[in-house]
Amino acid sequence: MKPGSRLKSAACSSEAVLIKHSAGTIECGGAPMSADASGDGTPAPGFDGGTVMGKRYVDEAGTIELLCVKPGKGSFALDGVALVLKEAKPLPASD
Repeated sequence: MKPGSRLKSAACSSEAVLIKHSAGTIECGGAPMSADASGDGTPAPGFDGGTVMGKRYVDEAGTIELLCVKPGKGSFALDGVALVLKEAKPLPASD
């Protein structure tokens, strides 16, 4: 997969654009994501935290970054490890 690819969840209505990816299986709701998934399944327990449109999701090592373009009931993961919401960088103080 290359940056800019649009991925759809097979477990819910979530969709994401791939920003950065080095290796591994990208999942949502416990099922692999692909460009042609139907999105009519049910998220697996533990992977049902939901996604928020417009937010970026990353792993702890920084090997993947996804931009959520359509929210859903499943949560993003890489090789079974849940991705976390990317925090905004603080602005410098203007004292």
